Order: sequence, then C-alpha cells, then structure tokens
Amino acid sequence: MKKAAVIGAGIGGLALAIRLQSAGVDTTILEARDKPGGRAYFWEREGFTFDAGPTVITAPEALQELWRLSGHDISEDVKLVPVAPFYRLSWPDGTAFDYSNDDAQLGAEIARLSPEDVAGYRRFLKYSEGVYREGYQKLGHVAFLDFGSMVRAAPALVKYQAWRSVYSMVSSYVKDEKLRQALSFHTLLVGGNPMATSAIYALIHKLERAGGVWYAQGGTNRLVAGMVRHFERLGGVVRLGDAVSAIHTLGDRATGLSTESGFELAVDAVASNADIVHSYRTLLKDSRSAQRTASKLEHKRFSPSLFLVHFGVRGTFPEIPHHSVLFGPRYQGLLEDIYDHGVLSEDFSLYLHHPSATDPNVAPEGHSTFYALAPVPHLGKFPADWREVGPVLEERILAEVARRLIPDLKDRIVTRFSYAPPDFAADLHAHLGSAFSLEPILTQSAYFRVHNRDDSISNLYFVGAGTHPGAGIPGVVGSAKATAALMLGGGR
Repeated sequence: MKKAAVIGAGIGGLALAIRLQSAGVDTTILEARDKPGGRAYFWEREGFTFDAGPTVITAPEALQELWRLSGHDISEDVKLVPVAPFYRLSWPDGTAFDYSNDDAQLGAEIARLSPEDVAGYRRFLKYSEGVYREGYQKLGHVAFLDFGSMVRAAPALVKYQAWRSVYSMVSSYVKDEKLRQALSFHTLLVGGNPMATSAIYALIHKLERAGGVWYAQGGTNRLVAGMVRHFERLGGVVRLGDAVSAIHTLGDRATGLSTESGFELAVDAVASNADIVHSYRTLLKDSRSAQRTASKLEHKRFSPSLFLVHFGVRGTFPEIPHHSVLFGPRYQGLLEDIYDHGVLSEDFSLYLHHPSATDPNVAPEGHSTFYALAPVPHLGKFPADWREVGPVLEERILAEVARRLIPDLKDRIVTRFSYAPPDFAADLHAHLGSAFSLEPILTQSAYFRVHNRDDSISNLYFVGAGTHPGAGIPGVVGSAKATAALMLGGGR
C-alpha cells in the first residue's frame, strides 16, 4: 500500500493517519467541516473557548505512542497537564465525593461515604485490574474479524463474567448506593448504560487509576491541532471543508473517492472515521454489499444523544473543580428513561466541564468557561422538535447549576449556546443523532461491532467510535492501532 485516504479528521481518524504516514504511506485526510476534530470540535466566542468534547483525556501513553513512532515527542505539539481530582461527584442531598487515583485520598473518601465498603472496593479494584489486563491491554488494540477471534477471547470473558452489567458487578462488591453510582457511571462517558453495558467496561476504573485524567492545555482542540501539526510534519495532507460524497468501488475493492467540490482521489485503501451508517448507506450507495450492511446496522441499538449548554460567565470559581458530576434524584430510573423508554425526564444528571479551573486562558481575564451536559434519548426514541424543547431544557439545566453551585449564575452569563441531538445528526451525520455510535453492549462489542476491515470490500477499513473497541479517546485511538495493523499487513 502506497496511498491511502482517511475520511474524517476526528481523533480516531487523525491517529490512524499518523500511523499510516509514519509507516511511509502517503495519506490524505478529508474532512467535511471547517475545522478538524470531529466530535472534538470547538468554538471561540467573545474571548471564551468552548470545546465540544470529549473533554476527559485518559491513557496518555496511547497518544504519546503516536509521536514516538517517528522519533518525536508529544510535548513538541501538546502540553498535557494532570487533573485532580478526576471528578467531584455530588448528590441532591449535598453529599460530595472526590474521585482520584491518590490511593490514600480515595480510600478516605470511600470510608467517609461508606466505611463498611472499603474492603469491597479493594476487591473491585482487583477485579478492574483483571479486566483492564484482558480487555484493554490484550484485546483493546487488535481487530476481531472472524468469530474464531471471539472464541479465543471467550475464556477471559467468562472468567470476568462479561455477561453481567457494570452496575451489577460493582454492586456485588459494594453496598452503598452512592458508591455504586460512583464506580459505575464511567460507561456513560462512552455511551453505555451502566445497567446494561458489559462488566468488561469496569476496566475504565483501572485505566484512570493507572494513567490518570489529563487536560490538553488550551482544550481538547489543542490536542487535535497538535495531531494535525504532527501529521503534516510527516508529510500528510489534510483537506478541510470538503465533504466526501462517495467511496468508489470496483468489484470487491475500493478504488478511490470523490468530494462535493468535485475533487477525486485514487488510493490503494480507504478508511472511514465517519459515522458508520452514513459511511455504508450514503458514501457506498453504489455497493450492494454495503447497502445490506447498512440495513443491518440500522436495526442495531445506538447510544443516546447529548444536550450541551455552553456558557461563559463573569467571575472565577476555584471551588468548582475541572470535572463534576451532578447526580439527580434517580439513577436506574433515569437511565431507563433515556435508554429504554425514550423519555425526556423532568429530572436529570449533569456532567459539568469547567476547563478554566485548570487553564484560565480559555476565558477572558476574570471570567470562566463551562459546559453542562445531559444525556438524552436519541432521535429514534425521542423525535421531538428540539427548536422548541431545547430552549426549555437549557433554562432548566442552567437553573440546576445555579441551585447546586452558582446561585447568581443567570446574572453572570456573558454568552451561551446549546448543542442538541439534531446538531449531532447535521454536523456529524450521526445516525439518529447518537453521540457515541453503537451502544456498547456485549452483543455489539468486539466481533459483534463493525469490523475494522469490511468483510466484502477488502481494502475498506473503519476507525473510530463505531468499530472495535468503541468510543472515548482511548477507544478511538485503540481502534486506530488495530486498523493500522490490518492496513499495514500486521493484523490478522
């Protein structure tokens, strides 16, 4: 392979392109939007920098490896700084819990919340270490192209009871309900329902404990910019603002692609970081096998969407950490409303991002940058008119932040805007407006997820949230490693 194209400049697409270019493959990235990043887009308004997300950076060694491939160091382009605590979790009754990888501090937090669960937490940590070793270190960066690969992984899946949910497994170790929520909410960061997502995803706890939680100085957008800079340093080409309109095939081979501007590119291989349904249904509209795959995908379970309120405010708030989770009055019932019933509930839980706690430069002097995020049903379950629903939900979310953290928030707001499920659908071609692609349940994981290489078109590959291993920065960077191995001839 001498020449390749990567569709989409999300973090997964950039990571794959860096790997290919580092190996001497002439690689071009084609991005529909005016800026790279995909879901890691950003806006600048009135002196405030607003990251679209993702905003939680874990497994920094996976990112560092992308530079080491060519003898460089990530510090040339990106400054990663640790975030502590990882998250502050709070509940409506005023209980707060600081979550970190400081063993003594975390132990004290657990003892303060539920002394009788300290020993149980230690057992859960050992379990998490096991699934991290099997699920992330051994299986997180290799492709599952045939059922035999799933069979080979079966002993580990059985040993760690992968058929159980994360919440169920956590509950077998600790009894306090708040602690159960604290140890299971992480699956929401990759689009998974803690009540349904495979217990293998408990590896996230060990992943964070081992590698920490990090922030790219300037925002996640600076990580993206650094990846682009490094890719171009290696000789790669990025085309922005020119959406791919078709992937061309001849028989069982992809021959190249064309864009909406009329640009055409002949390549030896194509990799898509675009939405999986969009890739198969629209970009491969002339391929019969692709249309069959699209029909199957459309019947699968997709992760929820998100509603985000970005707001810049007067004042600084050193008492509010970088990452907060404001749990609502319900946990399981709220998750059922979002994932199963397609109900936009009166109550909600929020993730609050406050990057100016770590980096004052993302806001004007004496000001702060925030966003509040609420998981909501995707458009297939809740096909509402978000032009009407959005402003109401925005007011309710800001009122909750005011009630819980900043009483005079309304008077402090300088600028604000929201991002809703239809925006995910319009800007990212996300199927049903899903924010994380396929829901990460066991029957949609590994071999049962979209394969890193298409089964019928032998030089068509996938990278990003929709393929193995899944969403989140470690997930999409891991998918890039698995896909690159296949494209460069080292995969199975």
